[in-house]
Amino acid sequence: MSVDENVLLLRRWFKEVWNEGRVQTIYDLLDENFIGIGQDQPGVVIHGPADFVALFNRLRGAFPDMKFTIEDAFGVDDKVTARWSAVMTHTGDQLGIPPTNKAVRITGITIGRFAKGKVVEAWDNWDQLALMQQLSISASATA
Repeated sequence: MSVDENVLLLRRWFKEVWNEGRVQTIYDLLDENFIGIGQDQPGVVIHGPADFVALFNRLRGAFPDMKFTIEDAFGVDDKVTARWSAVMTHTGDQLGIPPTNKAVRITGITIGRFAKGKVVEAWDNWDQLALMQQLSISASATA
């Protein structure tokens, strides 16, 4: 697939998975041998769509109204990068933290490597400290 097609797939990912909550899109767009680094807690590697669905369920359970905005997206060869921001309200306890009902805004960068119309690897770097600060949670509380 072309770089432009891969950029569109990454945009589709954010729109359908995170903004619309479509679990099927996870299975549609992630390769069965997908490897994800940085989406979850530090040091946790995601293996395959089912692992990603578990993370998705935890995050959407804690923040059911999350909305992502792609600020920039571009690619080269088989990789696409997106700089994004997200707004959400913490109303669920699926992260092991009682709901705070606080609205938060986070930012991050995602890099995805594509093959045959699927994401085979992805690396995320997002501001987990800002999330904890906005929820008024100390770093030691989640360690």
